Amino acid sequence: MRGGTRKRGKTWSYYFDTATIAGKRQKKEKGGFRTKKEAEAALAKAMAEYSTAGVSFEPSTISVADYLEYWMTTYVNMELTDNTQHSYDCIIRTHILPEIGSYRLAALQPATIQALINKKKEESYSKSTLNVIMAILSGALDRAVEPLQYIRSNPCDRVKIGKVTRPKRDRIIVSRDQYQQILEMFPFGSWEHILIQLGWNCGLRIGEALGLTWDCVDFAAGTINIEKQLIQPKNDFILKEPKYNSVRKIAMGNTIASLLRAEKRRQAENELQYGEFYTTYTVPSPIATNRGTLKATEKGNPAFGSRIHLICTQDNGCTISKSRVTSMTKKIKEIIPGFDYHSLRHSHATILVSSGVNFKAVQQRLGHKNIATTLNTYAHFTDDMSRAAADTFEKAANGYLPPK
Repeated sequence: MRGGTRKRGKTWSYYFDTATIAGKRQKKEKGGFRTKKEAEAALAKAMAEYSTAGVSFEPSTISVADYLEYWMTTYVNMELTDNTQHSYDCIIRTHILPEIGSYRLAALQPATIQALINKKKEESYSKSTLNVIMAILSGALDRAVEPLQYIRSNPCDRVKIGKVTRPKRDRIIVSRDQYQQILEMFPFGSWEHILIQLGWNCGLRIGEALGLTWDCVDFAAGTINIEKQLIQPKNDFILKEPKYNSVRKIAMGNTIASLLRAEKRRQAENELQYGEFYTTYTVPSPIATNRGTLKATEKGNPAFGSRIHLICTQDNGCTISKSRVTSMTKKIKEIIPGFDYHSLRHSHATILVSSGVNFKAVQQRLGHKNIATTLNTYAHFTDDMSRAAADTFEKAANGYLPPK
C-alpha cells in the first residue's frame, strides 16, 4: 500500500492506494491541511484505520507491539526498501517485542529501554547490532512524537549503549573426515549436498550460495560470478548485491565443476518429472545486473519478467527456506558441536592460508571488505608463514637448509 502527501495551492493533501475494484486501482485522497506535518499525521491515521478495517486505537492505551506494527504498516512499508523492511521486521520480532512489546507506549521510560540494551550486551551481541536496535526503536518513537504526538518525548534520547566487549568467538574448522561424514548424511541428490559443497569448495556465505544462479557459472572458463545474495522476507525472496558490495569472480576446482554439471542435469530431469507442478520464479526484466535489488514475487508467470534459475533448490523448484537450513545445521551439530554454515567458509579459508596461498588472493576469493579482515581472522598463521618466508629466502639466496 503506497501513499504520500502533496501541496495543492496553499494547502496540503494526502493520498494512498486502496483495494482494486473491477480490476482498477482505487485511491483515497483528502486535502485542506495547513501544513505538510498535519497531512502526514492524517495520512498515517487514515492508513492505519483502513488497514485495520476501521478499528482505531487510543495513543494512551496502545502497546509498544501494536504501535510498532502500526509504524511498520504506515511508514516503513511505504517509504523504505524491501530489504530494509525485512531487516526491521527481524530486529523487532527478535530483539524488541520479546522484551518490551507488552508495555504501554505512553508509559515507556528510558530506564526500560536501557535495561533492554544492557540485556543484549550481556547476551554478547555486537555493538553494530545494538546500534541497529536503537536506531529502529528511536526512529519509530521519533514518529510517535512528531507528527503523531502520541508521546511527548522520545525515551531513547537518554539511553546510552556505552562500551561493548564481546568474547572472541572460536570458529569451527571442519576436518576432512568430518566433511566426509557430512556428505554421508546429505548425499548427492539432496538439496543440502550442493549447498554444503558450495560452502566447502568455494567459501561462499550462506546468502551467496542460496542466491547463486546458473547464468553465473561459466563452465568453459571454469569460473563463478558471485554477484547476488538471497534474502527471504515473508513472501518469496529478494536478490541483492552481496555483503560489503563484494561482487567477485572466483575460479572453480574440478570437483565443484563436475558436481555443478551433474546438479544442472538433475534439476532439468526434476522439472520434466514435476511438469506444471514445478515451481519457477520470475523477476522484473532485466535480471542481468550487479546493482540494485530484484524482488521475485510471482511464480511460474513468464509474462511478469525474466525467469531466474537458482542453483540451490528443492526437487520441486522451491527455494531453500531459513527453517530448512536451520534443520540441516542442527543435524550436523550432532557430529560437530558449534557448527554453522559459516564453519564451511572458515574451513575453506583456513585450508587456503595454511597451504601458503597469498592473503590477498584469499581476501578476493572470500569477498572480505579489506585485507585487514583477512589478516585479523587468520593471524595465527602469520608466525609460521614468517618463518617459512625466512627459510625460503635463506635457501634461495644463501643455499642454506635450516636444520630439522
